[in-house]
Amino acid sequence: MISKGTGAASFDEFGNSKYQNRRTMSSSDRAMLNAFKEITTMADRINLPRNIIDRTNNLFKQVYEQKSLKGRSNDAIASACLYIACRQEGVPRTFKEICAVSRISKKEIGRCFKLILKALETSVDLITTGDFMSRFCSNLGLPKQVQMAATYIARKAVELDLVPGRSPISVAAAAIYMASQASAEKKTQKEIGDIAGVADVTIRQSYRLIYPRAADLFPPDFKFDTPVDKLPLL
Repeated sequence: MISKGTGAASFDEFGNSKYQNRRTMSSSDRAMLNAFKEITTMADRINLPRNIIDRTNNLFKQVYEQKSLKGRSNDAIASACLYIACRQEGVPRTFKEICAVSRISKKEIGRCFKLILKALETSVDLITTGDFMSRFCSNLGLPKQVQMAATYIARKAVELDLVPGRSPISVAAAAIYMASQASAEKKTQKEIGDIAGVADVTIRQSYRLIYPRAADLFPPDFKFDTPVDKLPLL
């Protein structure tokens, strides 16, 4: 009697199992199926669409078949694949956001991320401050005017080379802090840091770099509740 096939060929390119009976599966198929379930659970928890899940499954399948990350847990590889898929599909999430829905540390996801890019000889687009701005502001309950001002501030800060070497996430957080402090909807560094996944001190460092040029950073039509010269000097 010929048994059903097992191994990597038991899954299609999106990681969907071709066979539903777990008893016919090899241990490697079971491990892959468990990883796909974990990926779907993580993605659902942060409301990511099906195309992200499919890309993540595909990435995981490639890494798993190559056996290029031996010694790393499947959960860590799955988490890093989800991070990569988000960036490749143009909806980047921070390491902290992925970390919050997985059981893996930020450091381990970061390590796997680098190893996977190398193993698959793939790449991700550089992230920019704009990639996170609308989500961070929305999660903070900030109005459109503040979000637009924060986006403008961050872009101007980069154009004027005020934040060399600072991560886009920390610059976005500092711009949101500045815009909110100039508006009636003021947010603390801690509130912003909790949403953006960066420490208060990181926001302060970026804010101090842009503060001296604050007058040049706001959109011309911004309606100030607190004038530039009264903004907090951290």
